[in-house]
Amino acid sequence: MDIYTIIFLALAVFIFLRLRNVLGQRTGNERPPYDRAARNVVQGAQDNNVVPIPGAVIDQAPLAPTADVAPPTDRWKGLAEPGTPLAQGLDAIAAHDSSFDPRHFLSGARSAYEMIVLAFANGDRRALKDLLSSEVYESFEAAIKEREKQEQKTETRFVSIDKAELVGAEARDRAAQLTVRFVSQMISVTRDKAGTIVDGNPDKVTDITDVWTFARDTTSRDPNWKLVGTGSAH
Repeated sequence: MDIYTIIFLALAVFIFLRLRNVLGQRTGNERPPYDRAARNVVQGAQDNNVVPIPGAVIDQAPLAPTADVAPPTDRWKGLAEPGTPLAQGLDAIAAHDSSFDPRHFLSGARSAYEMIVLAFANGDRRALKDLLSSEVYESFEAAIKEREKQEQKTETRFVSIDKAELVGAEARDRAAQLTVRFVSQMISVTRDKAGTIVDGNPDKVTDITDVWTFARDTTSRDPNWKLVGTGSAH
């Protein structure tokens, strides 16, 4: 061998040893090579940074807890005591409608209460139709018609709404019902055509307690509740 052959052999051995240190040796326990086509087995997979997680595909989150999942005992804290019929009714409604929020409902119910009372006093049929069930609307309209027949007008003004609390909750098939007790103070007076007072007192604040029931179809996309029953006590 001449000097050049020896130099080439030495370089070849050096390069081989360097590659072995960098690449390592196969032991038979290596992970299989990445198969790009395997990602496309998942329908709709995109060539991006989202890595599919193994397991069953869930199209959407469950609408409500399953029967064997007990709701937390303080779920309705401040609204209903655990184990009471009211708490059980709220659980039943929430099981049919995962978006149900009784506190949000009460906030809307306070507004609806004031709107309905004022709309009835003013004979605003259009506003009432949007807020009442057909049966309740018919009774309200009958009272408005009688008032118009007598040529009377009612003036009502809220002083305050002191309380709006849930006293009943129920879920039947697709219908959810919530009963609310409203405690308010208002001034109301009814006058005839000549302006003479026939009912009420424009200078007297009256304490009013109303018990109203609202309902909605939990399968409907319409999130609004409508008044389906009324009761009151002075």
